[in-house]
Amino acid sequence: MRIKDILQIIEQLAPLSLQEDFDNSGLQVGDVNQEAKGALLCIDVTENVVEEAVSLGCNLIISHHPLAFRSFKSMTGRNYVERCMIKAIKNDICVYAAHTNLDNAQDGVNYKLAGMLGLQQVRVLSPQKGQLLKLVTFVPDSYAEFVRTALFNAGAGHIGNYDSCSFNLVGEGTFRAQDGANPFVGEVGDLHYEKEVRIETVLPRYKQSEVLRTLIAVHPYEEPAYDFYPLENDWKQAGSGVVGVLPEPMPEQEFLYLLKDVFNLPTIRHTKLQNREVRDVALCGGAGAFLIPEAIAYGADAFITGEAKYNDFYDVEGRLLLAVVGHYESEICTKDIFFDVISKKYPTFALHKSAFDSNPVKYL
Repeated sequence: MRIKDILQIIEQLAPLSLQEDFDNSGLQVGDVNQEAKGALLCIDVTENVVEEAVSLGCNLIISHHPLAFRSFKSMTGRNYVERCMIKAIKNDICVYAAHTNLDNAQDGVNYKLAGMLGLQQVRVLSPQKGQLLKLVTFVPDSYAEFVRTALFNAGAGHIGNYDSCSFNLVGEGTFRAQDGANPFVGEVGDLHYEKEVRIETVLPRYKQSEVLRTLIAVHPYEEPAYDFYPLENDWKQAGSGVVGVLPEPMPEQEFLYLLKDVFNLPTIRHTKLQNREVRDVALCGGAGAFLIPEAIAYGADAFITGEAKYNDFYDVEGRLLLAVVGHYESEICTKDIFFDVISKKYPTFALHKSAFDSNPVKYL
């Protein structure tokens, strides 16, 4: 098994196309074609973490935060990032990050946090745009069911909680095979009329190559006709933050104690209590304060995130309960996400959760 086989599992959960424009998720350094000996899972790559990987015999580090976030003009070891890169290269260690693509993925960071809090009816708070395509193709009537099923199996046709979604319209196609052609129906030189089905279905943009390969492989025509159209629809299966409902409403103070317990917090920052109950909860791990307007518009009773500015507390006072649990604390679950998704596919592969506390924020 090669390292790229392990990383493929991560990217099935969190495709790189889901990352934000400013991000640098993906392979940071190393040769993914080498044999995978073991993986160390962490939030941040530090010198201690690289040393830990070396001591454990791991040649793969999977982190949440990218080690290489900015471009390099030299590699001299003048800061911890460059020193980590140099040490990883010297020890043939691949370093990989799944950052905002994991934040935005279904069953990623925010869904994990929602599960830890027991939220129900969970959905994306701010869905991504520009991530959907519509495929239109034309298939002989007798092959329509076969081709549709293959497209669905390749990842097309998912809308919300529904799969196998398509629109089908029967019509008549025409074509004339030229010299050198090997037509599935009709004869070379003759104008042919064929009863066909126009199949329309949707797919996420990152699935385009796989769906197209499938279409070409299963379509009976030598030259299948198809079109991909970009869609402006929200993709409700991916995006920033989530919203959900507590099994039972609870007083604000009780809810804050729940957060302290779930996230193992020594302290928690929050807005002034309003003597209300919390039922509808919005959350975003990491630096999620940019979603406060969406949480208010949704009608959330509380918004949980890892970071917020001083004025954010003023802006929401009296409108919802803002609870700030710490950036590191809100994303420590990423190690569990990596572990679960990899061990499910490769249960005997050597996986280690980093024992090093890389949280730069300390509490007294």
